[in-house]
This record gives sequence, C-alpha cells and structure tokens, in this order.
Amino acid sequence: MGSGFDVTIDEDPAGFLDRVGGLLAADPVQSTIVASVATRLAAAAAAGTPVPATPYSWFASIADEHGAVVGAAMRTAPFAPYPPCLLPMPDGAAVALADAVVDRGEEVGGSNGALPAARVFADRVAERTGGTVTPRMHLRLFELGTLRDAPPARGRLRPAYAEEAPLVMEWFHQFHVDADEQAGHDGRAHRPEGIDLVDIQGRIRNERVWMWVDDGDTPRHLTGFSPPAFGVARIGPVFTPKEHRGRGYASAAVAQVSRRLLDEGARVSLFTDQANPTSNRIYVALGYEPVVDTVDLTIG
Repeated sequence: MGSGFDVTIDEDPAGFLDRVGGLLAADPVQSTIVASVATRLAAAAAAGTPVPATPYSWFASIADEHGAVVGAAMRTAPFAPYPPCLLPMPDGAAVALADAVVDRGEEVGGSNGALPAARVFADRVAERTGGTVTPRMHLRLFELGTLRDAPPARGRLRPAYAEEAPLVMEWFHQFHVDADEQAGHDGRAHRPEGIDLVDIQGRIRNERVWMWVDDGDTPRHLTGFSPPAFGVARIGPVFTPKEHRGRGYASAAVAQVSRRLLDEGARVSLFTDQANPTSNRIYVALGYEPVVDTVDLTIG
C-alpha cells in the first residue's frame, strides 16, 4: 500500500462513522455525499430496514503514520462501473486506497469525488491494471450563502402526495437522462438509480420530495433533498419536464425548499454539472457559492 498510510475497508457504515466522524464534521459540506449515504445506511441497518442491493457496499478510512484519519471513501454506487467516491485526502492516501482496492481483487472501472484525490486514485488503479483514465463529467459543489428571492412563478410549492410515488420515481430517472442531454453527455437511461418504490414512498412520507404545482394542483416540477448529515442538507434532484421549462418553476421551488432547510438550522448544498449552464446560472442567482470541483472518471 501507499507508504505511511493504513487503509481500513469494511461494510459497516456505523463503524465507519465512528472512525471518521471527526473528519466529516471538520468539513461537512465537502463530505456531504459520503456522510449522507453512510448516515442513511447506518440508520437503515439499525432499524432493520432493507435497502436496494448493490454489487459493492463498503466504506474506507485512511490513517497516516500517526494514526490520524486523513481520508475517507465509499463504494456504494448502484450503477456500473460502481465507482468509489473519494473525499479530499493526501495523494499518498489516495494511492494507498487504490492499492488496497486492487489487492482485494475488485474490478474498478471508474472513480468520482474531490480533485485531485479521485484522479490520483484512478491513475494508480490504471497503473496497476493497465487501463487508461478518461474524464466523463466535471461537477461543482455549491453551498448556499445568502439566499436571494427567485422571480415569481405561477403556482405553488407543496409536498409530494403518497399516490404520486410512481410519478416521482419516473421523474427521478428522467432527471439523469435529461441532465446528461443538456450537458452534452451520453445519456444514463440504462443506469438504475439505486432506489425503488419503497424508497420513494419513504422520501415522500418524510417530506423530502416537493412539487411545484399549477392552479389545478397538477405537478409541473420536482425538487428533492437529502436530510442533514453533520448539519448539511443537499438539494437534488431538481427536475422540470421539458414541456414545462422556462417558466421559473425550478428557481422558485429550489428557493423555497432552501429556505425551509435554512429555517430548520441546516446548511444547504447542491451539485451541478459544470457543462450545464442553465443549472449553474439558476443556483448562482439564488445565492449558491462554489465550494469545490469534483470529477467523474472512467477507467478502462
């Protein structure tokens, strides 16, 4: 493994949170993806709640020669090539993690997360396995600063109804397909989202999915969010069907959901695709400020 670094990989999200809680709390915005997934899976395990199966489901912590945790990662993605997600860490820690994963005999067809850690990890895997690394998507993490009002939009915001679960599931899927199309990427229609109807129903029951509706109470837009982990909530997905775009629904809905989360005491974050100028413009106008650039890489 990488010199001076010790890698611990296991499938216990609660144990992982115990090991890396200090690291996650030190920068909860940059840690939002890993923290929220680990927290959700730990809660599900404690409650005996089943979650959709994935080929890999592990969490990793990387400690330096003094035993201090300096990096964290997870491999829980429900879609091929099941890329590990890395938080910021020293280059040597990313190399050590890559060696540990390859030594486990796992096939690694990609990675994502903070730069440069995700790239260092991918380069090391490619060096060990004879592959090449290709950037697939460049993302940007934002945190809400001072929330600014959105322009008025016709309609209103309300929580999704229980009977709208099939529509919500359809729109979650279409969000990824349309986002890729807008940004000029290959579509991800073949990717499972790692959610099922039970998961969607739970999100609706916990009011984590909101609809912008017209005067007849018909949904025209969806904004979801992940509940706070270490004090940080994450907006997404944000989806408007093509026939209803350009009417201000997304700006209005994201502004109101963001306000609700702020009022509950959360910091609020979200990701955008750097190649999608529409979403970046909307969120900056609302007061979201860039935090860090991340990347989605393919190894093959």
